[in-house]
Amino acid sequence: MDIDIATHQSPPPTPYAHTLSMVVKSFKGRRNVEVHLFRCVWNEAAEASLPWETLLEGKCPGPGEAGRRVVMEAFTEAERDRIVDYLKAQYSTRLAAIRSVPLRFPVPARLCGLSEAEPGKTVGFIEFLKIPSYPLDIPLKGFYDLNRHPPIAED
Repeated sequence: MDIDIATHQSPPPTPYAHTLSMVVKSFKGRRNVEVHLFRCVWNEAAEASLPWETLLEGKCPGPGEAGRRVVMEAFTEAERDRIVDYLKAQYSTRLAAIRSVPLRFPVPARLCGLSEAEPGKTVGFIEFLKIPSYPLDIPLKGFYDLNRHPPIAED
């Protein structure tokens, strides 16, 4: 399994600055499916305490909107490391890769968060909180789009 953790060149302006994805070798009949992981619930007080004028580029939306979601769905460094450790321990034989890249600030104010995606026939979410063996206190979901990945068996 390939693990690639990129870091910030300088300290980020918020602790919520780390994105995370995993590549599942085989998932729902597709090969090497990239799943973008994100925080699906967050503390409103934590959101309200951030310096949105410096974190977002453009007009700052209200709580829980657009670009704010992108930041709040990201992970702290400690959360990122705990999730990576969990994925390595639980899914090491099923994952081809785990990747983390830092958010670039300022985030465009109108950029949509992953939680805004609508599930459909080929687009969906993995809800880690519904997995009985999920041990973390991080409200974690994974977004995938099966159309972006080749089928395991061609017809």
